Amino acid sequence: MDGSIELLQPLLHYGGHFIVPFLIAAQIWRGEWKRSGAVMVAANLIDLDHLLADPIFDPNRCSIGFHLLHGWEAAFAYLALLLVPRWWVRAFALGALWHLAVDYGDCTMQGL
Repeated sequence: MDGSIELLQPLLHYGGHFIVPFLIAAQIWRGEWKRSGAVMVAANLIDLDHLLADPIFDPNRCSIGFHLLHGWEAAFAYLALLLVPRWWVRAFALGALWHLAVDYGDCTMQGL
């Protein structure tokens, strides 16, 4: 990676995981954006599946398709959760899908 992308990538990654969910929540759940955004950020808990990998963190590994909760099966489960008529379940599902999108962007930027 060249220097500019090396600096941009972590900003996009962590901003995508911890700031953008609140922006999304503000558009969907206007009156409850803080609470909904917090639930969307809580969807980052799908990263617990990294604890099952050896090594736990590998900067040259794409999490999409490698970790249990980052595969297409999990993505279909998150999509199905969007049908549950509870705001917090939908917020978590949307957060998990957004998490996958951010991680996919990470993999693309790293050329993985």
